Amino acid sequence: MESQESGTPVLESRRARREAQQGTRRSRRSPAQVPGSHRWAPRMAVLGTLAAATIAMPLSAGAEDGSGGGTPFDADGGPTGPSALDLATAGSTAPAVSESVAAAPRVDRGAAASRSYDREPLPGCDPEVRPSGTNGNLDQHALCELWQPGDFLRPDAAVALSALNEAFRANFGRDLCLVSSYRTLSTQVSLKGTRGAFAARPGTSMHGWGLAIDLCSIETGSREVYAWLNENGPTYGWANPPWAKRGGGGAYEPWHFEFTQGVEEMGGA
Repeated sequence: MESQESGTPVLESRRARREAQQGTRRSRRSPAQVPGSHRWAPRMAVLGTLAAATIAMPLSAGAEDGSGGGTPFDADGGPTGPSALDLATAGSTAPAVSESVAAAPRVDRGAAASRSYDREPLPGCDPEVRPSGTNGNLDQHALCELWQPGDFLRPDAAVALSALNEAFRANFGRDLCLVSSYRTLSTQVSLKGTRGAFAARPGTSMHGWGLAIDLCSIETGSREVYAWLNENGPTYGWANPPWAKRGGGGAYEPWHFEFTQGVEEMGGA
């Protein structure tokens, strides 16, 4: 059994080791664990720096162009990808058409619609030509045939009447209807015998010079059509002559129209 003296050095040794360990722990304490307000200073400094950077970035972004209208939601850069001009001028990327579809005939509706306007109403009719011969005995080869087969006029009269007919068709949807045009001398004689005062003396009729027409009753019987003809006919050189009007000094013939310029050339009234 050990004496009390022998145990004293052992106790002192243990106490020294404990104190040494406690001193070591105290020396290792973190500055953040030091009591007082100073322990939050480093954290506040970091937060302040971040806040200042966040506020400064959008303000500086808006100040680059002087507008001051920048926001944190502005795009980082300019637009990317093709512009409208690029898309308009780029080649087509549509898939190729099948051979059967590509080979199908195509109708040019514009050309088809214009053919009716481009057509020549009186092919080969030269308005400068003056047929040789006398009244009712003109060279028929020099006359121009109208849209109605068998009806002829002097070329200049025919061209003018054809123009009137084109305007008539555009307005009424059909051709002007004629009863008579150029008359041979034999025809004039026959009509004088059957119609009396309603027919000119043979050899003096403007029909014999290819300068007159007689209209169908479908034209003279329609107030609208006849009014249109009286209003527009003179524009194309065709008119119901004064003598043929009611009270005009001759037989009343509202259906009889003459090519005014040609009649004046022949010395007619």
